[in-house]
Amino acid sequence: MSNAAITTAHGIKTSETDPDALAELDRAIDHLLHFRADVSVVNDQALIADPDLPMARALRAYLGLLGTEADDAERARRGLNDWLATQNGRAFTTAERAHLSAAQTWLAGDMRGAGELLRNHTDAHPRDALALSVGHQIDFLGGDAVTLRDRVGGALNAWSTEDPHRAMLLGMYAFGLEEVGDYLRAFDVGSEAVETDAKDVWGIHAITHTYEMRGKFGAGTRFMQEREADWASGNFLSVHNWWHRALFLLEAGDIPGALGIYDAWLHNEQSAGASMELLDAAALLWRMYLEGSDQALRWSLLANAWASKPEDAYYAFNDAHAVMSYVGAGRHSDAQKVIDRRVEWLSNAPSLSITNFAMTRDVGLPVLRAIVDFGAGRYDSVIEGLYPIRYRINEFGGSHAQRDAVQRTLLEATLRVGRHEFARVLVSERINIKPTSPYNWRKQATLAEAMGKSALAATAQSRAVQLVGSGGE
Repeated sequence: MSNAAITTAHGIKTSETDPDALAELDRAIDHLLHFRADVSVVNDQALIADPDLPMARALRAYLGLLGTEADDAERARRGLNDWLATQNGRAFTTAERAHLSAAQTWLAGDMRGAGELLRNHTDAHPRDALALSVGHQIDFLGGDAVTLRDRVGGALNAWSTEDPHRAMLLGMYAFGLEEVGDYLRAFDVGSEAVETDAKDVWGIHAITHTYEMRGKFGAGTRFMQEREADWASGNFLSVHNWWHRALFLLEAGDIPGALGIYDAWLHNEQSAGASMELLDAAALLWRMYLEGSDQALRWSLLANAWASKPEDAYYAFNDAHAVMSYVGAGRHSDAQKVIDRRVEWLSNAPSLSITNFAMTRDVGLPVLRAIVDFGAGRYDSVIEGLYPIRYRINEFGGSHAQRDAVQRTLLEATLRVGRHEFARVLVSERINIKPTSPYNWRKQATLAEAMGKSALAATAQSRAVQLVGSGGE
């Protein structure tokens, strides 16, 4: 086949290929933007039509990486390298070179380096939807809020309002805006996205985050109920969005309702066992654990699911949730083994270009140790480990809403050990960021009572009750 260039639906030049292969590649990119569960099936159809289609090869590699599964990534690495070895110095287009280089870089462990390569590419080619989508997910996995916003913001003006995929770009941009704290602008942009394309589940997700971060759990619940047919099934984000729905119920004090969602959607015997889903399950149960809610059977089943995963160091954010599950299940030796393996991995000096190296060293290990210390009742050690890094937790990935499990662990430790000076700072920070959160006011009441300020405790508790009744309004 010759190397004459043709273009994708977004005007990105690719090597000459079978028309059916190009059509399937375009359809696969559309599925990726919509988080549809059959994206890999569609991309495989492109490779059936043309096994040497470079961007479909890159997309296959990306799909092996986006789930943060070590074994999937290893299969993707072997597959891409084996294919590249058959290409005999073939000349690729600019976009193909960018994608293949980014995929190889990420497969070698340098996630942030891959993100930078894709950013450089979209600076010159802002309509490469595949590069923007994958780069955006890298920014999310790396906890880089500013780039999460600006990677997409810097490309938006190249997208016409007539382009059907502009809605997906708006959904991404809304999430970036939310993560930098611009909640009202994020809400407006996210609303435009889902009004344009009701199946933009990432845009729905972004709006849900704006409700979460503003403590508007009643309005958030109504929004998710109204949009349930658009997000609740058939996509890779459905379990995560069910987790958000459960968070709203927890904020309202509805533990049975949250557990109903857990059992139906987050983790059960039919669950796929994907790390992204297991961490949502752990994050929900851990919030209950911190409040003294015993979920022993659920923890046991969840810990078993984590134990079936490869033990290799791959993504520190996953490690934290695996350790939460082991501690919750009372498997403290298994939790300590994760820490010991990560210490050993770091001491063997893997390449400093491996993104997870810094993630694990600087944030992951302190968080893992703090979780184990909390389970053992060593609350002073929790504070010593987490308080100095509490403004850096983003560096090991996730969103503000996800990382709040770690922040709550620190707060609960300060309350349990009577470190009132630290607890006062943490509660004050929380209330002034999210004054409509019943959880925050309940913690204010707990702190005030511990300090002998009964009137302040009663006022704070009354405010929490009032907010539950008003849905955070």
